[in-house]
Amino acid sequence: MPSDSQLLSQLLLTGVPGAELDSATAARLKKLQPGGYILFGRNIQSPEQVRKLCDDLRDLSDIEPIITIDQEGGRVSRLRLIGDEPPNAQALRDRGDPGLIHTHGRLTGELLRLFGFNLDLCPVLDISYDVTADNSLKGRCYGTSPQQVISNAGIFNGALRKEKILTCGKHFPGYGPAECDPHEFLPVITKSREALEKEELLPYSALLPVLDSVMTCHSNYTAFDPDRGRWPASLSHNIVTKLLRNQLGFEGLAITDDLDMGAILNEVTFEQAIQESVRAGNDIVMICHRLEMVELAREHLEGVEAPIISDALRRIEAAKKKLAKPDPFSLERFAEINKEIYQLRVDTLGEERAKVLSVEDGKRSPVELY
Repeated sequence: MPSDSQLLSQLLLTGVPGAELDSATAARLKKLQPGGYILFGRNIQSPEQVRKLCDDLRDLSDIEPIITIDQEGGRVSRLRLIGDEPPNAQALRDRGDPGLIHTHGRLTGELLRLFGFNLDLCPVLDISYDVTADNSLKGRCYGTSPQQVISNAGIFNGALRKEKILTCGKHFPGYGPAECDPHEFLPVITKSREALEKEELLPYSALLPVLDSVMTCHSNYTAFDPDRGRWPASLSHNIVTKLLRNQLGFEGLAITDDLDMGAILNEVTFEQAIQESVRAGNDIVMICHRLEMVELAREHLEGVEAPIISDALRRIEAAKKKLAKPDPFSLERFAEINKEIYQLRVDTLGEERAKVLSVEDGKRSPVELY
């Protein structure tokens, strides 16, 4: 029977320091018992190593953990470090073939199951207004209109779920209008509520019934928090509880975007970030890079009111009942999936463009570098 302290730790989703667990890290995580883990480029060296790391994290956990990753396609494809790079959402939308998007979702699900992941932090539901904007979204959006996002992201989402990988719509309510990269600064979005409901919120209204989780973002929306100053959506009760939960009726898992991003670090204290994100209505707080802060985050959770914690634990438990076991691992199976991914790349981009991997022009967003 988990202790109260371990149950509180279910609200934590943490990064992992390196490609393998040393004895000190393993002991630390075993004691903390976080509810989930997220892997980044620093954790990925070889196919066998990634599967072993996922297995080791699972073995440390008394309660089945969420093991997640950003595997979108293009430059935000952590597993491209050990395999071929899937086409990004923009390339797929420009190609205009729903069958290719479905194949992308299927192959992504098969790949993640093989490595031991059970949640993919996608699809991106942001709308692309300016493909050159420095707001971290370059190449990552499935549409330039709400309906295009709904159609394309919906296909990917359905194919991924069919492979028993949980999905996460992001970044709620939407980074599309942002004029800066939230990894570095807090975007302030001044669109009216009516405009947001006609654009940003439409993909969520349509797809929430088939999303397992939603990631809340770190932009300030003046229409929803006119009196809070520079207050991020991820910490906003008006946005997470009143809008996402009450108005849109979402009962699934709400996860904060990484609380180690500049949009949070520059605006609030660490204690505020942890406590206010859960009070806002999020179930899981994500700390990806300052791993020395995870124990402190658990201490700060002790200051959140018991009924709020209970609601979060109820939703976490419901989500974890849907987690699927990994597929048996084999390098042969990995090679088969990887070959299909390259063929998808060719079918989407053409032979010549398929040979050129994604890079950002000029300044690179931390979303790619992490």
